[in-house]
Amino acid sequence: MHAIDLRSDTVTHPTAAMRQAMARAVVGDDVFGEDPTVNELEEKMARRLGKEAGLLVASGTMGNLVALLAHCGRGDEAILGSQCHTFIYEQGGISALGGVHVMPLANRDDGTLDLEEVEAAVRPDDVHFPRSRVLALENTHNRCGGRVLDASYMNAAGQLARRLGLKLHVDGARLFHASVALEIDPAKLAADADSVTVCLSKGLAAPVGSVVCGDGDFVARAKRMRKVVGGGMRQAGILAAAGLVALEEMVDRLREDHFNARKLARGLASIPGLSLDPEKVETNIVFFELEGRAPSPQELVRRLEARGVRVLALGARRLRAVTHYQVSEADVDRAAEAFRDALR
Repeated sequence: MHAIDLRSDTVTHPTAAMRQAMARAVVGDDVFGEDPTVNELEEKMARRLGKEAGLLVASGTMGNLVALLAHCGRGDEAILGSQCHTFIYEQGGISALGGVHVMPLANRDDGTLDLEEVEAAVRPDDVHFPRSRVLALENTHNRCGGRVLDASYMNAAGQLARRLGLKLHVDGARLFHASVALEIDPAKLAADADSVTVCLSKGLAAPVGSVVCGDGDFVARAKRMRKVVGGGMRQAGILAAAGLVALEEMVDRLREDHFNARKLARGLASIPGLSLDPEKVETNIVFFELEGRAPSPQELVRRLEARGVRVLALGARRLRAVTHYQVSEADVDRAAEAFRDALR
């Protein structure tokens, strides 16, 4: 019986169609702008998001890094969420490599930032302070449970950023999850962003890569930043070919992952020792807490592993499960039973 890996949607293997496309890919030197498959992916992603241009990068972390370095100089400030991926999981790269100061604000339960707090955080023009340059949002929001930031909020954030003279960057690693959940065009969620990243290997199942999109001037600056952090790739069309399949074949089916995540959440909520609100599961990420006399997260992970189910422990009592195309509805039923058995 196969193992059910719910640790992340990054664990997926490329589909058969991706492998075939990679084998057949027409390639060139992408640093010279001569890889036709990379160029096609960048153009298609940019059109999908309503932007002028795109840039293939190795990862979502690199995408956020080059975008924020393109917006900010050394000593400038980025306003972002205290629970966002850039602040917590990217090793402080914008500060370590770019000298960008961060102003973290508390994320609300739904992943948003209070826009009044954003406005209050913008620095006055004073020699003592860094210059506020960019507002960074995350959609969907990972640590807030895969929550969706809807179009009205994104529009309000964009209007505020323009009024305050800020650029708006969107970490849209799972932006297509948000668009599928809301049943709207992803371009509507990115319309007010000066830059947006989309990950090809989270949920969309490509083996590697993200695309950063914005206007032509921004992408030209981001390409320089990509080079300086060692992200210039050569015959990258082999990777881009899988990304094209992901973009064309793997987006609409994300609703299956959302269905399975909600079903898993309902199953887990019925098990003594686990605490979560299934109504807050909007996409493919399920966070839950251990309560009462339940074992530690690490012990529960060990027990589940012995039963063929893998989840991620995050903190003293918190765990995460993420559905993806390699997790079926039957796998969700089996996983719930494994939890029930492990907590007896």
